[in-house]
This record gives sequence, structure tokens and C-alpha cells, in this order.
Amino acid sequence: MAEALRLNRAGAAHALVLEGVSRTFGALVALDKVDLTVGAGERRGILGANGAGKTTLFNAITGDFPSTAGRIRFFGEDVTKLAPFERIRRGMRRTYQNSMLFRGLSVLDNLYLACRGVSAGRFSFIRPRQDDAALESARDLAHAVHLDGVAESLVSDLSHGQQRQLEIGMALSGAPRLILFDEPAAGLSPAERRDLVQILSALPRHISFVIIEHDLDVALRVVDRVTVMHNGAVFKHGTPAEIQDDPDVQRIYLGGKHG
Repeated sequence: MAEALRLNRAGAAHALVLEGVSRTFGALVALDKVDLTVGAGERRGILGANGAGKTTLFNAITGDFPSTAGRIRFFGEDVTKLAPFERIRRGMRRTYQNSMLFRGLSVLDNLYLACRGVSAGRFSFIRPRQDDAALESARDLAHAVHLDGVAESLVSDLSHGQQRQLEIGMALSGAPRLILFDEPAAGLSPAERRDLVQILSALPRHISFVIIEHDLDVALRVVDRVTVMHNGAVFKHGTPAEIQDDPDVQRIYLGGKHG
């Protein structure tokens, strides 16, 4: 009983806690004893140059490439050894650098499948009625990510920016508690980036998110705090203003090659 109360208190305060998380690939140390705490409802940015370990960090958090040392807690629960689908069931979501959409289906179909994939009836092949709850949720998600006007369009006919918006919509399916966004602004036009900032800023505050982003104009406008990584380790934490003006960050990140 005491342990359950402790976990509940921890869960109320923190969405994500990483303690000494490392990931090695043979002799290569991709993550080196990373400590990171993301509060419930917090928006956190992860910055760093190529090879800093940002995507590897996401892979460890989601279980795509599990950590080789350390511990990961998600709303107070130790998920270090859980499979990726178990983390998804607990409310963790992720987008990827490369699009993972069903290009031959419509926007609404993609969103519907995302909603069904995290629902109790996900293995049913019965065609949904117009008042199907998952279909209603899919329509709501299309509106949330500004895709109402192209809901019936094939994904293959969408612009790159619209496909990124659709990925965010799919990540929002099934009441997520934490979303990891992996470079959502990559390849977007200035207008599409402004739209992305609006979408991310309008997300409900009960949803925590962590964003990897090279476009500082996007990243620093939508987050509460920033973590800078360098050579697989945490280099510095701070507010967007502190990080933007920090000479050490400018030296290792802003002055380096982006990628």
C-alpha cells in the first residue's frame, strides 16, 4: 500500500524519469548515463548536433532499442524492461523522422486505424458505422491538426507538411499522456512551420511532450525547458532563453553542423 502511494505521488509529479540510462552498440557508447526528468504536462526540447544521441534517447524511452543500463519510469512505473507496445498501452506515443503512414489510404482512414489500434476492439474487421466512436475521434483529430479540408484525400496526395501534421494526429490517438516528436519540422516550408507551432502550442496541457528539433525558431517557441545533448550525454538544461544565449551551447550546437 505504501509503495502504491509513493508511485502515485511520483506519477503526479513526473511524466518521465530517466536515471543513468545508457545504450551501447558493441564498443560504441551512444548514450552515456543520461539523467532526465520531465514533469507532468511539461513540454521539453532536446537539442544537439549530429551524433549527440537524441534519436537513440527516444529509442531507449520507447523501447525500440532498449537501454543497456539505467532505469526509465513513466508516471511512476518502471518501464525499463517493457516491450514498446506495453509502453504504448500506458499512454506513450512517438513520431519518427521518416514517415510511417499508409499512403494508399485516406487521412481519415489513417487516423481511424490509429484510434482503433489503441482501443479494445482493435482486432475487429467489422466496417465502422458513421457514428462509430473511433471514427468520431478520427474526425476530431483531423480538426486538431488542421486537416479537416483534406480528410478524404489519399495520404500520397498530401504535401510533406500535411503528412507531418497527420503523424501528429495519429500520435494523439487514444488519450496519450506523453508524446515524443522526432524532428516534426524537418523539410517544412516557413508557412508549414508556423502551422506546426500553432498545432503544438494548442495541445492540451495534460499531455506532456518531448521534441527533438533542429529548427530553433520552432523548438524554443513551444517548450518550457530545454536539454542539450553532446556526445551521448546531457550537456546542459535550461529555459529556452537561457539555452539560446548560452555561449557553450552556441559553440557546440549553433556553431556546428545541423543534422
